[in-house]
Amino acid sequence: GEMKSGRDATQVRKSLQLLETAAKGTDNLMPYILSAVKSYATLGEIADVFREVFGKHTETVVL
Repeated sequence: GEMKSGRDATQVRKSLQLLETAAKGTDNLMPYILSAVKSYATLGEIADVFREVFGKHTETVVL
């Protein structure tokens, strides 16, 4: 959309790579998430990083 076409793709990629590196460690992720948001990364792109690092969450249902 319009948001993606007007953003700096290099900056988005860089912020998502930094987020991925941080997610693999023990750093507080909030500054990296905010940096990604400020570079106009989408929620889906940020969620993709988390799925890549942590795997897809599946809820366990107990009956």
